[in-house]
Amino acid sequence: MTDSQTQMRRGPLAGIRVLDFSRILSGPYASMVLADLGAEIIKIEPMGNGDDTRNFPPFQGGLSHYYIALNRSKKSLALDLKSEDGLRIARELAATCDIVLENFRPGVMDRLGLGYETLRDGHEALIYCSITGFGANSPHSDKPAFDIVAQALSGVMSVNREPGQAPNKLGIPLGDMAGSIFSLFGLLAALHERNATGQGRHVEVAMLDSMIALQGYLSQIYFVSGESPQPVGTQHPSIVPYGSYPTADGHVIVACLTERFWHNFARCIGRADLIDDPRFAAYEARLANRGALEPLIHEAMAGEGTAYWLERLTEFDVPNAPILSIGEALEQEHVAAHGLIEEVDHPEAGALRLVRGPILFDGEGASPATPPSLLGADTAEVLREGLGYSDSQLRALEARGVLSCGVTQPDRKQEVS
Repeated sequence: MTDSQTQMRRGPLAGIRVLDFSRILSGPYASMVLADLGAEIIKIEPMGNGDDTRNFPPFQGGLSHYYIALNRSKKSLALDLKSEDGLRIARELAATCDIVLENFRPGVMDRLGLGYETLRDGHEALIYCSITGFGANSPHSDKPAFDIVAQALSGVMSVNREPGQAPNKLGIPLGDMAGSIFSLFGLLAALHERNATGQGRHVEVAMLDSMIALQGYLSQIYFVSGESPQPVGTQHPSIVPYGSYPTADGHVIVACLTERFWHNFARCIGRADLIDDPRFAAYEARLANRGALEPLIHEAMAGEGTAYWLERLTEFDVPNAPILSIGEALEQEHVAAHGLIEEVDHPEAGALRLVRGPILFDGEGASPATPPSLLGADTAEVLREGLGYSDSQLRALEARGVLSCGVTQPDRKQEVS
């Protein structure tokens, strides 16, 4: 991203500068959202291969799909943090930033000499965010944590399945993304507080804590009943009818969260008699008699196809939806109407389609994205314009292997690997 592109970016966080040491997903997603909101993101990457996700297939023009998805609108600075000069440069940059973001295991940044107490010395307005798997005081602190680990330990996998089937992870990486999302809450709250006090904060978020926080009513079922919720597939643990229902040629989603919707649904499927049936007349009755009600619904819907039921359910004002593939979801009219996909030009990968952030301000979304940078593409710009380094200094540091000012990208095949 050039300096002129940075100046063109707008949003509520314009003028906020973030030094991003994070990699893989939980940190990079958070910094990408900050970039969408107008912040300047300086992404520190290891020399050589950079963020590990640069190497995850499939690739477009040598650029990993994974890296593309999480690193738009950021500047890439390739730096050797194990060298004395590289460490000094990182500290100099931190002194110019509002936020430092990292997602290493607890203690790693302290051992590098880049921990919160070190970087806030003389910079008390600094907001420092640490996203970890388990937090510093957990019995799991030293264990590596990835999405599926957080999902497993949160209890989510135990209910994400059909009854009698093996536990399954969520199809989206929510274990990672939950840590990102809660870190953003903390960062924005800390920025608000700093505006009043001038003091920064150390924001700490654990992925496992975040996943447990997202259990919602499932945790309360356990607290109230003393029993863990059991898997019900696409159905709801306490609301009936709710879930995926078979049609003559597929499935449709029906969600009767209120009595009005239940009455509408019963009329829709030609079974208005069920409304006054004492087995199904109220929430608790339908839940207790789920085994009797579900076959009646299946029988009523089996004779017509999905398209018929989607139209009829809408006519009767019953919450409904088809079950779309990822591709169908991205190509649906809603996505186009909301402008959720934008196209940017990358110097090596060509035209990239990206999913935009969902937040609107005064009816407008984020600034147009800039493409993910090649490894080290912005090193010279960041150090020259941000810290006043001369070209001769940059050449000398590059010669010593402290940093990379060249535009580097692994040679990848165009096709899916």
